[in-house]
Amino acid sequence: MKIKLIVWRQNSPTDKGRFETYNCDEVSPDMSFLEMLDILNEKLILQGQEPIAFDHDCREGICGACSCTINGVPHGPEKATTTCQLHMRKFKDGDSIYVEPFRAKAFPVIRDLIVDRGAYDRIIAAGGFVSVNTGGAQDANALPISKHYADLAMDAAACIGCGACAAACPNGAAMLFTAAKISQLAFLPQGQPERKKRAIAMIKQMEEEGFGACTNYYECEAACPKEISVRFIAKMNREYMMARMFSE
Repeated sequence: MKIKLIVWRQNSPTDKGRFETYNCDEVSPDMSFLEMLDILNEKLILQGQEPIAFDHDCREGICGACSCTINGVPHGPEKATTTCQLHMRKFKDGDSIYVEPFRAKAFPVIRDLIVDRGAYDRIIAAGGFVSVNTGGAQDANALPISKHYADLAMDAAACIGCGACAAACPNGAAMLFTAAKISQLAFLPQGQPERKKRAIAMIKQMEEEGFGACTNYYECEAACPKEISVRFIAKMNREYMMARMFSE
């Protein structure tokens, strides 16, 4: 396959940035998108040019680091797939592919395709944890929980914090991410002691980070590689209202 890549290049957070075009010949349909970028970077290095900076880690669709916008879609055209698990067979010979970093106010570009997603880390640090000292781990059967709520908690816990939801949202909202992290613990016995405090603190931090508000476009759910449901946003809103009602 022959592919034309139009890639966003930006030397630093203060650089204006621009698109640059690269022709990739002999692209195997079985390559992942990141493997294709690896080969392009090897070619650029041999030519004495600066390689394209992009983020990656596990390359197994687990860590969420591979945050690229491909032809205007976070993580690319294949549903429920991270960039590292997207294969070149999803494109056609001769295609032109635009590659950009995630675009969101709260995700400033560091270099080329790498953005700073520290805002998500700060939301988690505000309350996305259990700090109650419970001593040694109990037997699982000692913490009764229905299968229904266990399944919901697992569905929410599937969020990998990649940022695709905020990048896809026209408002740059982080509601789906924050909702998944709040809901995950709200469904579990371990999350009950700090339930109200958690909802208020995490939503407050989300707003302080400069994310927009949800207006029900549902682009977040469509772009999520783990298919997190927007129903968790409704759950988060209920958690927040109850927390404010009983904390005042």
